Amino acid sequence: MPDGSESESRKLLGRLRDTMAEEAAGQARLDKITHLTADSMGTEVCSVYLFRDEDTLELCATEGLKQEAVHHTRMKLGEGLVGRVARTGKMVNTADAPSERGFRYMPETGEEIFSSFLGLPIQRLGEKLGVLVVQTKAKREFTSDEIYALEVVAMVLAEMAELGAFIGEGAALKARHTQAAMIRGVTGQEGTAEGHVWLHEPRVVVTNLVSDDPKRERERLKTAVEKLRVSVDEMLAGASGEQLEVLEAYRMFANSKGWRKRMEEDIDRGLSAEAAVEKEQSAARARMGQVTDAYLRERLHDLDDLSNRLLRILTGQGSETGAEMPADPILIARNIGPGELLDYGRRLRGIVLEEGSVGSHAAIVARALAIPLVIRADRVLTEALNGDHIMVDGDQGLVHLRPDESVVSAFRDKIAMQAQAQERYASIRQKPAMSICGKQINLFMNAGLLADLPSLPSSGAEGVGLFRTELQFLIRNQMPRRTELVEVYKRVMDSAGDKPVIFRTLDIGSDKVLPYMKPNDEPNPALGWRAIRVGLDKPGVMRMQIQALLRASEGRPLSVMFPFVAQYEEFRAARTEVDKALAIERKLGHKVPETITIGTMLETPSLAYASKKFFEDVAFISIGGNDLKQFFFAADRENERVRRRYDTLNVSFLTFLEGIVQRCSETGTALSFCGEDAGRPIEAVCLAAIGLHKLSMRPASIGPVKSLIMRTDLDALYDVICDARERGEQSVRESVLDYLRWNG
Repeated sequence: MPDGSESESRKLLGRLRDTMAEEAAGQARLDKITHLTADSMGTEVCSVYLFRDEDTLELCATEGLKQEAVHHTRMKLGEGLVGRVARTGKMVNTADAPSERGFRYMPETGEEIFSSFLGLPIQRLGEKLGVLVVQTKAKREFTSDEIYALEVVAMVLAEMAELGAFIGEGAALKARHTQAAMIRGVTGQEGTAEGHVWLHEPRVVVTNLVSDDPKRERERLKTAVEKLRVSVDEMLAGASGEQLEVLEAYRMFANSKGWRKRMEEDIDRGLSAEAAVEKEQSAARARMGQVTDAYLRERLHDLDDLSNRLLRILTGQGSETGAEMPADPILIARNIGPGELLDYGRRLRGIVLEEGSVGSHAAIVARALAIPLVIRADRVLTEALNGDHIMVDGDQGLVHLRPDESVVSAFRDKIAMQAQAQERYASIRQKPAMSICGKQINLFMNAGLLADLPSLPSSGAEGVGLFRTELQFLIRNQMPRRTELVEVYKRVMDSAGDKPVIFRTLDIGSDKVLPYMKPNDEPNPALGWRAIRVGLDKPGVMRMQIQALLRASEGRPLSVMFPFVAQYEEFRAARTEVDKALAIERKLGHKVPETITIGTMLETPSLAYASKKFFEDVAFISIGGNDLKQFFFAADRENERVRRRYDTLNVSFLTFLEGIVQRCSETGTALSFCGEDAGRPIEAVCLAAIGLHKLSMRPASIGPVKSLIMRTDLDALYDVICDARERGEQSVRESVLDYLRWNG
């Protein structure tokens, strides 16, 4: 650029704005931008490469290279210097391009006469769209002012692409957000759903990128930042616990002089206040993708969220856009809290999150509401628009955006088959789950919300094998009162009627942190201060919850179990709290349960080896399969690299479970299995075959599980399991599947 001053930057932006305002086809606009950029920067070449698919870049416009190469020159991601910029998202600035590592000469372009090369990614909020390049014959590195000028051009190109300014012939100039996209994520809750996108936070669209009045734009930015600071301070006033920590980070960024200074410098060079904020936000998103440190990523995430808030203030585009929620909404969000998700309730057909985890609050609520959920769906927020047709396969962890007819047809066939199967299951709803060999398996449902209870009669469940009481704590911003809990638990028992309900006491910690509870910085929360450990160390909440359960029973039988008990002494201490609460209730003259049954979850291998006295003392045991499996295999269930490596039907795990069955049989202790595996038909019949005759699962799984049990000879299946074990097979799955194929 002949002169790197701010006025020259503004001149270039002004020329770009005029080009944007002209009535012209997409190709003509691109051609003019490459011409004026080369002219303004004093370079012989300016070229725009855009993605035609996920892995391929296409030369879409050039000033200085051979015109016949346009739309014919293509390169793979990582190929040549252009491909390197596209893959890494980082600038390449070199005086001697042919000597650079990875340089690839494209003879059809005529670029052999050019030495210097400056390439920058064209990206918007972390989404890579292409590469912008300038070249000169003379060997020289480009200056910081020239780099800045090209950054501004790249940003304008990204915004114009988002607004559909370059639509033309060919895959690289296709209209954005119109093509089919398949996004692979992780299963958070099984099930399939078809519907239309509803964005939890609609994206902000910036239309005024350039300004001739930097003084006015600085003032607009200053006013917006002040409003942002006030709103953060107001949120801080009512915050506590983990929420307080997040908002403190927000306040730090909102008051950051460096953050504001960078945006003001961009304004001085010709950007509008909105464009300056989005330029800074895009830079933060780009850094976010390259940072591996979890703490730094979280801080960049805070900055990204704060930038969104600032953009909404500047543009006036709040979360209420006037758009009407579709009749079949599938929610798309980066992440979402349990309270916000419950506000949507059963209106949602499905949920897709860019982040989240299998044990997150959102996943717990989605399971409770039986809504298909896909988590860690990368790029879904940049791909999806409100109203887009979408299909969610929670079984496979797949999301189909704007699917083509072949995908729609196959997906609807799958949904139809599932519906037909549910109709078949309806015919056996009232029948017992009796195997061919005459063994009856008792099937119960898991629940955590009052909204779950209406599905109890229609599911065919014999009762509630696990009622998760923590959801009433997670969805509030402060500790619920005892009277509130009494009302909730009473309504649960009323809804269940004469069917039993087992209440699990508060299971918090690990991935379930209360918003009003001070977080603990633990290196491994899953093995840390959680569940019964919190209850025994802070007995006030446990006592309140036990009192609420006792009063809600109104004399009816009550079943309570404690989570994450690792040793006999913990169970005894917890049961003592129940005895104390009973004594107080009697002293107060309150009606106490007709009978009270106290059990525990077995989620740690240590409890399986407790003394015989423990098994004689406890009324019932429920194996918590999700946690037990991760501790047994030392495989974090939040870690996709390891959690799928270990099979529930692994011989060693089944043998371990069988040992628990035998110990409970010796002492006459009631035993059940609770967890995702109980609701998977193949796993369920294997669990039943080794002696686990009470299974608790999500309501939708009861029909498929019952159907397979009724068609299986569990004694014969047990022989198959034993034979596979004798042969030294690592997993019995293949042998079991072969048997079921031949005999099902």
